[in-house]
Order: sequence, then structure tokens, then C-alpha cells
Amino acid sequence: MKAVQFKQTGIPTEVLSVVDLPIPTPGPGEIRVKVAKANIIPADIMFIQGMYGIQPELPQIGGFEATGAVDACGDGVEMPIGTGVIFTATGTWSEYVCVAANSIIPKPPTMSDDVACQAFVNPLTAYGMLIEADLEEGDYLLITAAASAFSKFVIQIATSRGINVIGTVRRDEQKQALLDLGATAIINEKSENIYKAVKTATNGEMIKAAFDAVGGDLGDKVINALQMNGKMLVYGLLSLKPIPLNSGLLIFKNVTIKGFWLTTWFTSLSGDERRSIVPKILGMLTSETLKADVEATYNLDQIVDAIKHMEAPGRTGKILLDINS
Repeated sequence: MKAVQFKQTGIPTEVLSVVDLPIPTPGPGEIRVKVAKANIIPADIMFIQGMYGIQPELPQIGGFEATGAVDACGDGVEMPIGTGVIFTATGTWSEYVCVAANSIIPKPPTMSDDVACQAFVNPLTAYGMLIEADLEEGDYLLITAAASAFSKFVIQIATSRGINVIGTVRRDEQKQALLDLGATAIINEKSENIYKAVKTATNGEMIKAAFDAVGGDLGDKVINALQMNGKMLVYGLLSLKPIPLNSGLLIFKNVTIKGFWLTTWFTSLSGDERRSIVPKILGMLTSETLKADVEATYNLDQIVDAIKHMEAPGRTGKILLDINS
């Protein structure tokens, strides 16, 4: 079978290669999935660079999120062959993957592979972070990297609840599409003063919460725009630079800064909470009340081109891998 593998951590376009490996055999409690399509997310890039919350076991197959169909079952598992599934695992950029049968999500019959392969990480992270932010109708939320797929999910879910979303981008041409999606205001972080722009957009109210994917100086500017008792959830570090914290702001504005990692949050939920949240998200995606954009699809042999496209500025949709094409 074909798979995208790296034998050392580093820049993805330099360390990834397409290899031929034996088809794995599912163990007890596992299923083997014939992968249809896989997503490429920032966490994949960080993982390949050795900068993610979990470390690769070299040589390692890349990818965290995919969809496909049950191809074989291990001992103790009875699942119809051909059943469509959505799953997360380490090593999804491969024609076949073995995963625990109790970890998969049944794929809704009417959901396309393009949507299914990105139906877990970003939508669930957006949903979970909005729960953690504890915002009410009329509140203001600021998100950095607002043109990302994750941020688009946040905008759609938040605005459906009457929450005002302000986003930051790096290019003026990215603004209108996000405003059309429902954002209240979009700020060019390179050419506009974030504090003044937020003050104008909120009529002086400022923001109650922020979701930051960038860190560095931008993260610091976002903290300055928080209200008294405001909260910032940090879920990424695209700048690769830590946020320079102003202790005075933390003390006198009683600001809270907290990290968010989907794995930690999701495992903290009760079984009933998980069984409640996941169908809601799948329902929104299936009915297209929550839209998932795709810009381009590549096959495994084109992985370097796919990564370059994924990292290119000005992207408007997800980059996917068509695994068994």
C-alpha cells in the first residue's frame, strides 16, 4: 500500500516521501479502514516538525484526520464491510489504516467524503472552544487567523447564536468573504491598529473573549483588546513565537489566558456529553448549515505540492488528499 512517511522530523516538504508498505492487519478490537480522503491541518505540519503535543514514532506516517470504509475487522468486532466511517488517528495519509473500532464515528450516508474527512477536528474544536468561552448573545469574540477553516466554523456557529465575531487577517482581499459568512468586522493585522479597530467595531465595549492561533506580538495585541475579566483561549502558535505577557493587564483587568487542545477537552467530557455533541456537529455539516470549503485535492504522490498549497497565503478552502484514487 502507498503511504506518506517521514523518517526524521523537519520541514514537511523536505522530509516526507511516498513509500510502499505492507497492508496492516487489524488486531483485536480494531477495524481496518480503506481510506478515501484525508485532511491536511496545521497540527499535521507541527507533528512532522516534532513541535506538536505528541511526538512521532519514527518512521511515522503523517496525517491525523480522514474518512473511508471498513475493509476488515479484528477479533471481537462485528461491523459490516463497506461501512462509511470518520476517524482520527496518527497515520491517516495511507491507503489503509487500523484503528480501534470504538473510536470511529459512523459517516452519515448523505455526507460527501470531502466534508467527512474534515468533520471532526476543526468543527469540534470550534464547538468546544465556544463552550469554554461561555459567551452570550450580543457578546464580542475576536479570532486571529480568521480566514482559516477553523475560524470559518467559529464564525458560522457563533453568529448563529447571536455572538459578534471580529477577525484578524493579513490580506485585505480576505475580508469580504468572512463578512459575507457573518463576521461583524475583519481587521488587517498588518495595516490596522487592532485596539482602535476593535474599539470602533464594539462601540467601545471591547471583546469578552478571544481565540488565538498565532501567538507572538499579535497575541499581545489581542490581550490588550480584552474587556475587564476577559478570556483568551490559545490553541495554536503559527508565528512560532511566545506571547509577551503584560503582567499589569493580567492583574488589573483580571484577564484569563488558557490553552485549548481538543484531545484534552474531548476526553474530559462524559460519555453522554460526547454522544450529544458529535451528532449535532455532523447534523449541521450534513444539512450544510455549517459549510466546509475545499480549495483543491491532490493524490498521495503529489504530497509535496499539496503541502506547499496548504501553506500558501490567501487560501480560501481546505487542501485534501484523495488517498485511493
